[in-house]
Amino acid sequence: MTTRTNRGRRGALWLRKLVSTLGTVAVTFLGLLVVTFLIGRVVPVDPVLSVVGDRATQAQYDAAYHALGLDKPLVEQFWIWLQKVFQGDFGTSNLTTRPISQDIARVFPATLELATVSIVIGTAFGIPMGVWAAVRQGKLIDQIVRVVGLVGYSAPVFWLGLMGLLLFYFKLDLISGPGRVDISYEYDFTPKTGLFLLDTAMQGAWPAFRNVFSHIILPASLLGYLSLAYISRMTRSFMLNELAQEYITTARVKGVPEWRIIWVQALRNAAVPLVTVVALSYANLLEGSVLTETVFAWPGLGQYLTNSLQNADMNAVLGGTLVIGAIFVGLNMFSDLLYTLLDARTRNQK
Repeated sequence: MTTRTNRGRRGALWLRKLVSTLGTVAVTFLGLLVVTFLIGRVVPVDPVLSVVGDRATQAQYDAAYHALGLDKPLVEQFWIWLQKVFQGDFGTSNLTTRPISQDIARVFPATLELATVSIVIGTAFGIPMGVWAAVRQGKLIDQIVRVVGLVGYSAPVFWLGLMGLLLFYFKLDLISGPGRVDISYEYDFTPKTGLFLLDTAMQGAWPAFRNVFSHIILPASLLGYLSLAYISRMTRSFMLNELAQEYITTARVKGVPEWRIIWVQALRNAAVPLVTVVALSYANLLEGSVLTETVFAWPGLGQYLTNSLQNADMNAVLGGTLVIGAIFVGLNMFSDLLYTLLDARTRNQK
């Protein structure tokens, strides 16, 4: 009976947690929709002129103004726009003349691939560096890790990108230049998923795979370094907190090997808050690293938004902004739920 009661309490706790999370996400997303819509109405860009041009007659201007629904009350405009958004209709891009949802679906895989490779690099190097820095607090390796992180926080990303291209592409000729793939390899594979590394590997187009890899490695390493700076710093902080706990002292008294204390017991507990750190770092990368994509001519979401903004294509800018916000909210919710699953204290809370 007691076991069933405890299971019922845990089930009710999970249900309340789920309802609370979904409610928070709904309110956050509604706020995102409102803010995005208002941004499109307060920016000093005339959406009518971006459609008809500055040489249109007053009659043409008035007709476009009416066709866009700008003569309706603001609340009615928001309701119409909201209905279209929930149908996946962000409007038509003035720059490409295609539906914005199609444009985003076309460019987002490039950002997804770049962000995924970057977060793998940042996590694979950032966590061990943070652990070593915490274990050797105040020693040389700790100082090195902190300096590496400081440079990652301080150096302008566009400057690092330009210096990387100058050194590794222009001077040493170790990598390929800007873009995702050389034109001579574009027809060696079929981009089914939009993730060129995956597509070339699945189709066995290994020369094209090597070319794609040589294009992505520098921008991914640059973004991975920026993520590494944040992840290593947070890992060091979490590990210092864990290494000061009583269970670490108890384990050492019992003769548990030091490597097991650090890399299994302490790191396992530090990994719970690290989930949120890595998830938020990944969300920041998926937002579209505008400067990096611009420097490396990477045809992703960041470059798409930059081009749209430069050409006053506000429909595309707002659609991309909304997608970015939805990604950030979704990953934040996922990290919260994963935190609850991994943290035994949260799971057993009554």
